[in-house]
Amino acid sequence: MNVSFWDWFFWYIDTGGFSKIINLFWYFFYLELPRFMLLDVVVLVILKIKNVLGHKKYEIARQRLFIEKPFISIIVPGKNEGRHIYKLTKALREQTYKNFELIVIDDGSTDDTHTIGLSLLKSGLIDKFLRNDERGGKASAANLGLRFSSGKYIVHLDADTSFDRDAIERILIPFYLDEKIAGIGGNIKVLNRKASLCAGIQSFEYLQTLTVGRMVTSFFGIYRIISGAFGAFKKDALMQIGGWDIGPGLDGDITVKLRKIGYKVVFEHRAIALTNAPEKFRALTKQRLRWSKSMIRFRVRKHKDVFVPNQNFNLLNFIAFFDNIFFNLILDFLWFYYIIQIIIYNFEFLGFIIPLKFIIYTIAIFAQYLVIMAVSERRKQEYQLAIYIPAMMLYAGYYMRIVRTIAYVQELFFFKSYKDPWNPKKTSDQALEHGL
Repeated sequence: MNVSFWDWFFWYIDTGGFSKIINLFWYFFYLELPRFMLLDVVVLVILKIKNVLGHKKYEIARQRLFIEKPFISIIVPGKNEGRHIYKLTKALREQTYKNFELIVIDDGSTDDTHTIGLSLLKSGLIDKFLRNDERGGKASAANLGLRFSSGKYIVHLDADTSFDRDAIERILIPFYLDEKIAGIGGNIKVLNRKASLCAGIQSFEYLQTLTVGRMVTSFFGIYRIISGAFGAFKKDALMQIGGWDIGPGLDGDITVKLRKIGYKVVFEHRAIALTNAPEKFRALTKQRLRWSKSMIRFRVRKHKDVFVPNQNFNLLNFIAFFDNIFFNLILDFLWFYYIIQIIIYNFEFLGFIIPLKFIIYTIAIFAQYLVIMAVSERRKQEYQLAIYIPAMMLYAGYYMRIVRTIAYVQELFFFKSYKDPWNPKKTSDQALEHGL
């Protein structure tokens, strides 16, 4: 006799009530739902109210910015980015904030970056063009730009980034809201979302995790990564911590370094930048392996003193690290136990459990999406992302979790980040030697 999905569903309810389903999917209901969905909704509602009530204070800070008009340095380190530089200069010329210098740093490129950079320098479209004849890595290039910068504030960009017209203005305003702020992260969204299924899914993910996730962590004072694609810093604070350290996770690393010496770092969701996401899953996998390995390298190893009371302990830093490590590293390994447990004890019901799990996650993601749209500044464009909701359980719940776990194992046991070609071998060897 064929038993339908709904026959199984009502049998489950009759034999154990909804509590039976909750206990079956305990990982979702007890761990994921409270932290990544319900908490997000509550914080977004509070932030929406806070933004309305704090509008006058925000406008006063904006006025202070334009009264002072501080000179800022925009630094753009990169390798083989020649094709992006002119487009970047065009986007920056359209910004509402004008008082800046543009410094492009060529990190040993093998394309025509050098020729293009010199041409743009001669025509006055960039203010300084610096070059490492031998590749030293992105941190080395960023530090070279920092050394030759003249601004009170440093804005760090990736060459392939584009912006809303008020993005530079928006990312500077928080400096005038709180003098203890030394680092501000911009809101990164996907530019090439129509290029492929892979890029489209990431556009939804960026909204879900980079925008909403960072709004939530910034609200609680535990924001932990200023994206290298778009971030602003007080120059004197960067000089105090010695700039960027070598490594494929330098964005998160420098954010932690600022936090550890007592500065605040915040996320500014109104400062919008758009970047090109990987268009193929193979390239995406390589990128996320690198990102996830950096969490082990910097949070578990390099900055482990955050957990030690008589060293660099600070409650908010401790919570930031604990949140990151527990809800990523520990829960990723726990997830495999959870899946194995379901298979072993409920094997005969898998034909019912798998579609039910899909339905529950899809409903939760859709509800979260509705809240995201309520706070989106470009909902006319982003409402189209709803088509990716059915794919998000497979993408985030399986594919991305497996990629992260592989990266954690590689880094925990084999120190793979030091062998990543993203950094030159000589700089990685030096970093390993000095524990960076």
